[in-house]
Amino acid sequence: MAPDVEAPLLAASSKPAAAAAASPPRRNKYPFFCAVLASMTSVLMGYSTHAPTHEHHRSHLRLASPRAIDDVFELVVLVFADVAVTSGAQIFMAEDLGVSDAQIEVLSGAINIYSLVGALLAGWTSDRLGRRLTIVLTNGFFLAGPLVMSLAGGYAALMAGRFVAGIGVGYALVIAPVYAAEISPASSRGLLSSLPEIFINGGVMLSYVSNLAFSGLPVHLSWRLMFAAGVVPTVFLAAGVLTMPESPRWLAMKGRRGEARVVLDRTSDTPAEAEQRLQEIEDVVAAAGSVAGVSGGGGAWKEVATKPGVRRVLAIVLTLQFFQQASGIDSVVLYGPRVLAAAGVTSNTLLLGLNVVFGVAKASSILVAMALTDRVGRRPLLLASTGGMTASLLALGSVFAAFGGARDDAALAAGAAVAVVVAFVCAFSVGIGPLAWVYSSEILPLRLRGQGAGVGTAMNRVVSGVVTMTFISLYGAITMAGAFYLYAAIAATSFVFIYACLPETRGRSLEDMEELFHTK
Repeated sequence: MAPDVEAPLLAASSKPAAAAAASPPRRNKYPFFCAVLASMTSVLMGYSTHAPTHEHHRSHLRLASPRAIDDVFELVVLVFADVAVTSGAQIFMAEDLGVSDAQIEVLSGAINIYSLVGALLAGWTSDRLGRRLTIVLTNGFFLAGPLVMSLAGGYAALMAGRFVAGIGVGYALVIAPVYAAEISPASSRGLLSSLPEIFINGGVMLSYVSNLAFSGLPVHLSWRLMFAAGVVPTVFLAAGVLTMPESPRWLAMKGRRGEARVVLDRTSDTPAEAEQRLQEIEDVVAAAGSVAGVSGGGGAWKEVATKPGVRRVLAIVLTLQFFQQASGIDSVVLYGPRVLAAAGVTSNTLLLGLNVVFGVAKASSILVAMALTDRVGRRPLLLASTGGMTASLLALGSVFAAFGGARDDAALAAGAAVAVVVAFVCAFSVGIGPLAWVYSSEILPLRLRGQGAGVGTAMNRVVSGVVTMTFISLYGAITMAGAFYLYAAIAATSFVFIYACLPETRGRSLEDMEELFHTK
């Protein structure tokens, strides 16, 4: 009888073990901690680029700006004389240093140009110093730039500080998503690579809180403290970054296999996954080394000329970054007052309330993208995003075409325009807004990832500048309706491009991308 009793007991005891084996492994939280710490650089970027550099009206009236929270999602501000904003920081700066409106406009807009320098240097720096030290260097720029501006005695010193902070912006745009992509397991890479977007939102919002908190102080002190407030956390953040591990892919690329293995053990969901990731990374590094030997050196850029797969990936990155900005998001964000005023919104109080609506819509949509990107995939979100942008831009153009200058239907036109703009902002933020950075950072081959991400960021910033600097002339030439129909055509083209050229990358390791895009 003993065997008959013992058999069911063994069977029963084996069920929990079988269930445990069948259940998915627990998610490793350590990569999330690392990605959060690296992405917090984006808080400094959002704060430094927005703190006290919004333009002020010549009459020094505090008018409401539909951009005040709209800017949250954008990384770089281009400010023009026609748009009045609520922030009073420039008023104090102008009174204290005698800075003119024109000088403040140049000070604000120049950061887009300065960020190109950082974007193009960041890839080279990250390949040589490592991803972690590059993040520390980025924090150094965000420390030095605001500090110089807070101590400035004239316009030249303000511009010098802005230049340093602008370089930091370019560095942050490149290195934060690259590090997050390389440190993350495939199961959570989309989520972790999207974190910088949320922290950018937080940084910009903190800049507005800073403006409000220090606005009651004496003129010579208020605007300086607005800048200086961003210095202290930078020191602690830079120190915290030094506790993060280096990217295992960079370590392997430098031949430091043992260190790479330790990092992978800490950032993978299971030991088996760590071993598999290490083997895949080493295969890619070995292949890259053999290619470099055959080609006689020359770096990763020589492969762009010799390998069709690498050229394809770089073309995808550049095109995706082009479409992210060319579809007009900055025009809607930066020139919101003009767009809504043309549609019939005239109350500054209402415009200020709409700021909150647009800001909440953006932040909420980014959270939705973060939650879904590792579940439904990048491709469905990108297609839904560009499809929604096309529809909303067509609708916005139709609002202006249908109502034109008719005052009888101003309330209807204004309500329709607000609803469509919210829909456009949501469509952008749930897909191509954050995922252009995610997709770009994960498909670039290891040997080109840092420098390729820098070139993609430069494309993004250049197109952003062109779009914002041409919008007034554009709608002046082809009407407001025509401008948004043009943006709709560009968004529709981006939908076709994504559908035809972008394969799904969800759940794939970064090394799998080399097989998928034939860059190995």
